[in-house]
Amino acid sequence: MSFDTVINFHNFAELLPLVTGSLTAGLILGILAGVIGPMIHARDLAFAVHGTSEISFAGAAAALLLGWNVAGGAIGGSLLAAIVLGLLGVRARDRNATIAILLPFGLGLGVLFLALYKGRSANKFGLLTGQIVAVEQAQVVTLSVVAVIVATALAVMWRPLWFASVDPEVAIARGVPVRQLSIAFMVVLGLVTAMAVQLVGALLVLSLLITPTAAAARVSVRPLALSALSVLFAVVSAVGGILLSLGPGLPVSPYVTTISFTIYLVCVALGRLRARRGWNVRRA
Repeated sequence: MSFDTVINFHNFAELLPLVTGSLTAGLILGILAGVIGPMIHARDLAFAVHGTSEISFAGAAAALLLGWNVAGGAIGGSLLAAIVLGLLGVRARDRNATIAILLPFGLGLGVLFLALYKGRSANKFGLLTGQIVAVEQAQVVTLSVVAVIVATALAVMWRPLWFASVDPEVAIARGVPVRQLSIAFMVVLGLVTAMAVQLVGALLVLSLLITPTAAAARVSVRPLALSALSVLFAVVSAVGGILLSLGPGLPVSPYVTTISFTIYLVCVALGRLRARRGWNVRRA
């Protein structure tokens, strides 16, 4: 196997116009993932994202089997999982136990529905690993609507939600509706997860919703810088993955995850270098 099998830019100019919708979807999804990522990080919800994505996958697979709208099925599954997890509030132990139950249940149901589905195998494979290079205009419109809803909701709840995430006990004492905010945020997270599942697949959703923010946190702890870097890293991963997959004609997901992981490794190295230099300065 030659290097060209994995990375090449043959006929790149001719292929690029065919994925305009996919690039738009990747850009929107990258921005969404980058914006919501810091709050996921602050609330320690990485495991919740994975659990929600599996229920979203089950909903999408059920819709595919029944001939319904796949996006609607994915959103329905995500919202169901999000509401259940949101009702648990900030009790991490109870939440993680519930996720550990929901995750295999959702994945098992999804696999069952796909096994019963007699249509194209590409549709089955796409729900697990994504099919962003086959994004249709209707999906872009749906993603755009979800982006507006998510951006509006986050703008309204960001400050009290951040307060509740950092110090929930003090937030409760100050009268912040922590439980309601938890449910509202999980619903927003469910919407983003449902969109991500359709584009990058249930198994690889963490590469956009978790890894970019984890990378940004290695080089900055300031909320504004963390958010900006998270958006940048998520957009580069999503759009870059699409562009790199064009030439070889391979699934986009491995490229997205590889770019995202590479960015993370670079940020880890930069963070350690900065910490070492800071230590040397203090010693001097």
